[in-house]
Amino acid sequence: MSTQTELLLIYTGGTIGMVEDAETGALHPIDFSQLEKEIPELKKFDCNITVKSLIKPIDSSNMNIVVWQELLEILESNYDSFDGFVIMHGSDTMAYTASAISFLLENVNKPIIFTGSQLPIGKIRTDGKENLITSIEIAAAKENGKPIVPEVALYFEYSLYRANRTTKVSAENFEAFQSPNYPLLAEAGVHIKYNRFAIRKWENKKLIARKSIIDHVASIKIFPGLRRDVFLAIANLPNLQGLILETFGSGNVPSDTWFSEEITRLNERGIFVLNITQCTTGSVIQNKYETGVHLERAGVISGKDMTFEAAITKLMYLLSCEELTDADKRSYLDKNIRGEIS
Repeated sequence: MSTQTELLLIYTGGTIGMVEDAETGALHPIDFSQLEKEIPELKKFDCNITVKSLIKPIDSSNMNIVVWQELLEILESNYDSFDGFVIMHGSDTMAYTASAISFLLENVNKPIIFTGSQLPIGKIRTDGKENLITSIEIAAAKENGKPIVPEVALYFEYSLYRANRTTKVSAENFEAFQSPNYPLLAEAGVHIKYNRFAIRKWENKKLIARKSIIDHVASIKIFPGLRRDVFLAIANLPNLQGLILETFGSGNVPSDTWFSEEITRLNERGIFVLNITQCTTGSVIQNKYETGVHLERAGVISGKDMTFEAAITKLMYLLSCEELTDADKRSYLDKNIRGEIS
């Protein structure tokens, strides 16, 4: 049996998979059977790289749960046959998809590395080649026969992040992503420096894929002057099961009586209300000020230092776990289950 590392490269769409037509200048998807022609450096890897594409690659702005389900199916059906995975994805919604996969795939013990680019891979100044080459190197990296990064991660511009800790912060800089509340898993320079303390430990467990995803969720960003009728337009959605409040500072909202009343009604309807700060860094601490304490009393769950992307996808994931009671779901929303909370 061959001991050579086997990697699966999955293309979902996005800028990284585009090349420019020499005559017209128009962008079109790369022919992945000719990937080594575009990136000859791939020939130097001591591993076999298999390439697979979604049935219909998409612009990442069109990402939805149906595509997540297709991606989950690819990962689950190929999981035992490969040592690691690299997923090429458009950068706009990459943090959402990477976070979703980190929750929907339980017991991950192999590298699943998301990457993309700000410029098409066929452009002279593209960041796509370096991002893809280093992602492949990380996905193939082993120590004592075990993967160095046995988790879902995101690589972009010399930095490897935990997937569910990322958020896109720039539409034009090559350093497009940040991990506001968690250190880098690795930094790529002359050598790749792995921050072992930050990487999840390898566990020998069987993969479980959750492909039934509940999307009856919504969010409300709190702002000065928020009207009750505007709040209710979302809060009164008939099939709503989960609501994220994007709050001020350490989890604060106006102390208006109507706000507490409506939050209490949501709780009585069995709707999970999760509190996430609008701040880039820091954490929700609901018992710090009176403007946050009344949320705690009304049954709002603290999202602590989760990113919005992690919070919304974690909510979708837990709502889909039919074997859990509502009390279990509330408990897990409040706890760190995939490294998403400090």
